[in-house]
Amino acid sequence: MASAKIAVVGPGELGLVTELYNRVFNPPQVEEFFRRRFRGRHNVCMMVAVLDEQHAGFIIGFELMPTTYFSWMCGVVPEFRRMGIATQLIQAQTAWAQDHEYSTLRFECQNQHRPMLHVAIREGYDLVGIRWDTATADNVVIFERDLR
Repeated sequence: MASAKIAVVGPGELGLVTELYNRVFNPPQVEEFFRRRFRGRHNVCMMVAVLDEQHAGFIIGFELMPTTYFSWMCGVVPEFRRMGIATQLIQAQTAWAQDHEYSTLRFECQNQHRPMLHVAIREGYDLVGIRWDTATADNVVIFERDLR
């Protein structure tokens, strides 16, 4: 497993997060996509993974309810996959949520993204539900982890 440096980044780094998103996901998005999603959200936290002085991935979350933190999006740049970067990002976000006194961490993952499903189980998340995503025409698996 590689040892990445995970850093919390602020709104001034939204361009970097957008760039990382566009290296991981399709279709590409613009900064406004993220700004719209963050409107009215509390405790938005963006983290970036750096390995060998290169940006390797990101994770974004925000408060879903006063006791529940929602891990909205996590991505690892293709050339850095299978190195444990996603696990390190999730662990850093978990520690951040615990430090901010959340009792539950929740995230959703499309059923087709098997590596993230495996990471969730390895990191102690429980499968708590499934929903149908009309935008992607795929099942989305809902995971939660008790942080107490």
